[in-house]
Amino acid sequence: MDEKKLIYVADDDPAIREALKMFLESMGGYEVIIFEDGDLLLAEFKSRPSDLVILDVMMPGSSGFVICQELRTFSHVPVIMLTARDSDLDYQTAMDLGSDDFFTKPTSPLNVVSRVNAIFRRIKYERDAAEKRQTT
Repeated sequence: MDEKKLIYVADDDPAIREALKMFLESMGGYEVIIFEDGDLLLAEFKSRPSDLVILDVMMPGSSGFVICQELRTFSHVPVIMLTARDSDLDYQTAMDLGSDDFFTKPTSPLNVVSRVNAIFRRIKYERDAAEKRQTT
């Protein structure tokens, strides 16, 4: 059996952090560690990488955009961006920086769980397909 996937969540809103943690752990079966800002997440990631990162765009310290950009300098970890800012420019910026998905808040934590599950299914499919190509 696979071990639990580790997810890091950084958001300055404690209610959002806790809701995402609760839903991802109970509905998705993931291990979730929450951070009040992206700088703390980035420091932890450098010593103990996670399997997926969820970042709020607007946080104290470095923005989620900055953290995503920094992660992309050394990791291909899937990143989901969350923001209360609902503009095409924010979406484009997140995607240009290497985000894998983007939500505007408020959003249902169940939607986030569904997208996280889809990302992990895609990764498993791609890994299985690559292994199959190597054995043929």
